[in-house]
Amino acid sequence: MLEIELILLLMTANGAPIIFRWLSGARYAWPLDAGLKLADGHPLFGASKTLRGVLAALLCTTLLAWLMGWPPLLGLLFAAMAMLGDLLASLIKRRLAIPASGMAPGLDQIPESLLPLLAVRGVLELSWLQIILIVLAFIVLDYLLSFILYRLHIRQHPY
Repeated sequence: MLEIELILLLMTANGAPIIFRWLSGARYAWPLDAGLKLADGHPLFGASKTLRGVLAALLCTTLLAWLMGWPPLLGLLFAAMAMLGDLLASLIKRRLAIPASGMAPGLDQIPESLLPLLAVRGVLELSWLQIILIVLAFIVLDYLLSFILYRLHIRQHPY
């Protein structure tokens, strides 16, 4: 079922950076913003947005898409848009003075799930109802999986 595949891809894009951080510790955790601070004194994205995390999401999501029979470039586009949405959310959170890894319900999930769905909407002929339901399912599953990964000491925060 297409909706399940899309949710799996979203969960992979979201979860791969967390798993790679857990596996590698501080190794290869180069911040995407290189520590750049904007005029407001806050970082562009924050230390938790790393090159390792973006590469993990791109690689794992593209691989899963290919294993599910998708063209690899479509999987890569999906992953890239998920990461763009995640970075956009981080940029907004820093402007609102929410610290790296700070909780912002909705903002933490909507851009990351909505942008890739919009990117593949035409190719996959997704309806607006499908997109809304997938985003809502992703929000619920993101909180559930975050809590489970926290309890397993894989994630640093329960959200």
